[in-house]
Amino acid sequence: MKTLTRNRIWAARLVAIVADGLQCLLFPLFSEGFASPLDDALDIVVCLVLTGLVGWHWSFTPSLLIKVLPAVDEIPTWTLSVLYATRRANRRPELP
Repeated sequence: MKTLTRNRIWAARLVAIVADGLQCLLFPLFSEGFASPLDDALDIVVCLVLTGLVGWHWSFTPSLLIKVLPAVDEIPTWTLSVLYATRRANRRPELP
């Protein structure tokens, strides 16, 4: 399991937010248009980068699979999955 540093967590969150922002703002280009393969490539690259930054987390699987559904791509699933995957990373262990 990867050691999650504060920089890794913030970098992963930034990558997810930028990816979701690009997909939402450029939706007309990405939806069933000429750039649709670029959208798929972006999702694969984002998944690989996030896995490299925070390690594999099960929440990345639905995010990657949901992106192939036409209208659901507007939901910021990368951002949600990274926030979920890193939500407890900065908590200190509880003392007995």
